[in-house]
Amino acid sequence: MIYGILIAIFVIVAFLLVFVILIQSGKGGGLAGIAGGGMNQLFGGQGSAPFLVRATAILATAFMFIALILGMITRGGVDQTSIMQQERERRMSSPARTLPEVAPMESPEGTE
Repeated sequence: MIYGILIAIFVIVAFLLVFVILIQSGKGGGLAGIAGGGMNQLFGGQGSAPFLVRATAILATAFMFIALILGMITRGGVDQTSIMQQERERRMSSPARTLPEVAPMESPEGTE
């Protein structure tokens, strides 16, 4: 149950992180230009830069932290042996197959 909740939070944080990164104005203006001058009024006189930088840092930290937790949770459930080792052990533990005995072939008359 906790795994499913963490996956849901992880996906939400990932989408929020992408959104916050895209609305930041970079060299090309980003998606922040869509809102026009309203962004400056909404976030104060300096604009949205300090808020968006802080939000990016917080979301990136949360993303990495949740990824590490999910990795530690799933590490215990994964079989650490390779497929080759599993197949080798399976073949070694199963009884050996014996081929049916074949009667020796007699050479046709006149070929000796």
